[in-house]
Amino acid sequence: MLRVHFCCFTAMSASAAPSFRRWLPLLALVVLTLTWGYTWVLAKQALAYAPPFAFAAERCVGGALALLLAVKLTGRSLTLVAPGATLAIGLTQVAGFMLFQTWALVEGGPGKTAVLIFTMPIWTLLMAWLVLGERIRGGQWLAAGSTLIGLLLIIEPWNMHTSLFSKFLGVSAALCWAVGTILIKRLRGQHPVDLLVLTAWQMLIGAVPLVLLAFVIPERATDWSFGYFGILAFISVISTGMCWWLWIYILDRVPAWEASLSVLGIPVVAILSSRLLLGEDFRLPEIAGIVLIATGLGLLSLLGWLAARRAVAPVLSRP
Repeated sequence: MLRVHFCCFTAMSASAAPSFRRWLPLLALVVLTLTWGYTWVLAKQALAYAPPFAFAAERCVGGALALLLAVKLTGRSLTLVAPGATLAIGLTQVAGFMLFQTWALVEGGPGKTAVLIFTMPIWTLLMAWLVLGERIRGGQWLAAGSTLIGLLLIIEPWNMHTSLFSKFLGVSAALCWAVGTILIKRLRGQHPVDLLVLTAWQMLIGAVPLVLLAFVIPERATDWSFGYFGILAFISVISTGMCWWLWIYILDRVPAWEASLSVLGIPVVAILSSRLLLGEDFRLPEIAGIVLIATGLGLLSLLGWLAARRAVAPVLSRP
């Protein structure tokens, strides 16, 4: 009898660590969502000190320097394992995304056009199916449908009064993010790349064309005040450097379509932050969209928990 209890305890202890690791992507997602959601408010404040393209370049350079320092302090090697794939990721997920996102803000303002970048999950769903062979099954369809309908209610594509060009720029940013997502999944499936080193290289590569554009495009000078330096430090180190590393970490552990749907909590946090901090009123479609996205994300978490329980059950049932 004692041996049975000891074996069960040993099995439970052995399964505790894998079970805890299973929840690490969820913890990373919570940090990512809260940080990137609030970053929209900070970015709006930062644009009062710096012009758009200079701000995009400055945040990426700061993020790249912070990541390179982290690689150095942790004793990792900066050896580039897959130069071609890393170059493509840096140009799409960093340079292309930042360029089109910033351009969309210039052409259409910080309203609905900018939120179009969160159509990224739709493009990722299609690409993951065609390129990676990932399929949505069972209750996952309900979670996907709930989050995507919630996104449509927040964006309100039927109520957009901005130019077609600004909408095109917002969708282009979403496509760059989706392409970068698929490229990372393919790279990790082919090569054992260190995630922190990969993030540092993609940020460094992506920062180069943004710096060149900042020099070429005529803009006003950046106001290097103490307030802007504080905002830039947070956005560069935490929002750009650390959170892009967290994003690649999440992608490394869950399917691309699931990760892309999970980031739909970001516009929810952005809306809540802007409404609460700036005193703006909530609208009924936004509230409905937030509820649907929260429901979809909750269902995704429940399905992940059930999958983890099913994986642990055979271990506990062993004599």
